[in-house]
Amino acid sequence: MAIRKIVTEEDPILRKTSRPVQKFDEKLWQILDDMKETMDKANGVGLAAVQVGLLRRAVIVDVGDGLVELINPEILEEDGEQEGQEGCLSLPQQWALVKRPNHVKVRAQNRRGAWRILEAEGLKARAFCHEIDHLDGHLFIDRMTRRLSEEEIRRMQEDRVQKGKG
Repeated sequence: MAIRKIVTEEDPILRKTSRPVQKFDEKLWQILDDMKETMDKANGVGLAAVQVGLLRRAVIVDVGDGLVELINPEILEEDGEQEGQEGCLSLPQQWALVKRPNHVKVRAQNRRGAWRILEAEGLKARAFCHEIDHLDGHLFIDRMTRRLSEEEIRRMQEDRVQKGKG
C-alpha cells in the first residue's frame, strides 16, 4: 500500500466527471487499498478516487463503523434532511454547513464487481453523498448554506482534540 497525494481545490480534475470502473482487478484493489491508507493518514472519513487524481467512479467511506467501498455508485433514494458541518481533504481548513438527506439508499459494486444495495443514515449518509458528489465534479462548497467562521472552526478543532479525534 502507498500514501497517495490528495489533490486540492486548485486542480481542475476535481471539477471533472469520473468514468465508470470497468475492470475489477488487482490494479483496482491496489487503488482502493492506497485510498484507505491515504484517507486514514489524513484523518478523513471518506475519499473519492478523483481526490487522488484518478477519474474513476470509486469512493471509500469509514465513519467509524468499518470501511465501505462503493464502485460505480448511484443514489437510488434519499429522504429526510440534516444540516451539519462538512470539510474536505481536498479543501483543507475550509468548513461549512451543508444540507444533505438524512437517509440514502445507494446501489454500488464492491471491489469484485458484485452489485449491492446499501442504506445509510446520519453521518454515513452525509459521507456517501459528499463522496459521490466528487464523482460528478461537485464540491461541498457548491452546496453549503453557510461557511463557518475562523472562530467556529477553531472551536470545532479544539472539541475534536478533546475527544481524541484530532
